[in-house]
Amino acid sequence: MKVKRLPLDPGPAGWNQLLQEPMPAIRLEDKITVDWLVIGAGFAGLAAAHRLCKQAQGDKIVVLDAVRVGDGPAGRNSGFMIDLPHDLTSADYGGGLDADLDQTEDNRLGIAHASKMATEYLLSDEAFLLSGKINGAATAKGQAHNKNFAKHLTTMGEPYESLDAKQMREITGSSYYQGGLFTPGTAMIQPAMYIRGVADGLRQDGVTIYENSPVTALNNDGNWIVETPQGQVSSPRVILAVNGHLNSFGYAKSRLMHVFTYASMTRALTPQEIGKLGGNPIWGLTPADPVGTTVRRISGTGGDRLIIRNRFTFDPKLEVEPKRIAKIGHDHDTSFLNRFPDLSNVKMEYRWGGRLCLSRNNVQIIQELEPGLFSACCQNGLGTAKGTFAGGLAADLALGRSSQALSRALAADAPARLPPAAIAKLGANLYLRWQERSARGEL
Repeated sequence: MKVKRLPLDPGPAGWNQLLQEPMPAIRLEDKITVDWLVIGAGFAGLAAAHRLCKQAQGDKIVVLDAVRVGDGPAGRNSGFMIDLPHDLTSADYGGGLDADLDQTEDNRLGIAHASKMATEYLLSDEAFLLSGKINGAATAKGQAHNKNFAKHLTTMGEPYESLDAKQMREITGSSYYQGGLFTPGTAMIQPAMYIRGVADGLRQDGVTIYENSPVTALNNDGNWIVETPQGQVSSPRVILAVNGHLNSFGYAKSRLMHVFTYASMTRALTPQEIGKLGGNPIWGLTPADPVGTTVRRISGTGGDRLIIRNRFTFDPKLEVEPKRIAKIGHDHDTSFLNRFPDLSNVKMEYRWGGRLCLSRNNVQIIQELEPGLFSACCQNGLGTAKGTFAGGLAADLALGRSSQALSRALAADAPARLPPAAIAKLGANLYLRWQERSARGEL
């Protein structure tokens, strides 16, 4: 089968731009035969490769990525590895109690796997740190969302700390927030630094990673034959770790929702601006309303910076026009100035978009699609934790290993079918705009 679409990511991946230039990419330019092939070098793909190299030692493992490691969606998220329920279609992230308990257990398995890789490959705290996060509430409605979520967390037996406006100001340097809800289980990462660090560690463990080598065709003649523009791989077992691009390989048709979200990163703040801002040098804040504005402050490689992320668009073609980045950038500037009016002279240095894949019923696709072809896809807006989880489980499935988590994944419902494409696009975007209008000050 021909692969219908290749990845196209809008704007530079700001996180990756802060890092040193990587070594020149190694492209696949030969015909090779391997024991294991992983397609996709994001959170799911690298987690799968890590599990394979530990459990199938001596086997030849290859990872293919369409772009440079860290330039794709794995380097374009906001850097929150969230352990708790995080359903973007819910008013306050939570859902049914039993489902949320299972989701939390799964997310923590993903974070534990990521933590293991960070330790094993000697990644810095800047790349990966279990530090917790804040749900920030800028309005009475946001406060109500946090209050409801706190009640849900109590029912789940999860710890949290409520923050008032003064505490929020002391942490963020901003007077914009009425309150917050701190939960301790989130890992904060520098996404590109983390993903590149794991990739480098895997290379040292003998995994071969080919970059700028998009898959253009996938066929089976007894082995799976995977073609790239300049090469070919033959393997008895293939793991698709391509999230929403599972559709491009011909699977889960009319069952995946393709959404873009957008971010802007400031230039490095000057010492004077840092003094004017105050607050803590490192923190992460997700909005109490899921469609509100995520904010991070970072300090380290690339200097002291602030990141704003908001706005969602439904794009079934898995691509957006560059002009949309500029248009949404104006919204980011407004959100930034609302929160940090004393930094009106601080401009954004990088703006970008990143792809999400969701299912209507909030399930992943962790399964054997065909003999020897496995999927670790549909991360439902939490690709850092759920992607790592899915990649590890897909590798376990391919290896014949069992666990309660894998049994739970295999027993999950299929992603719910979507309405016809034109209706789905119109309806989803109207719903997103309504949600954003309802969020008001949380944006």
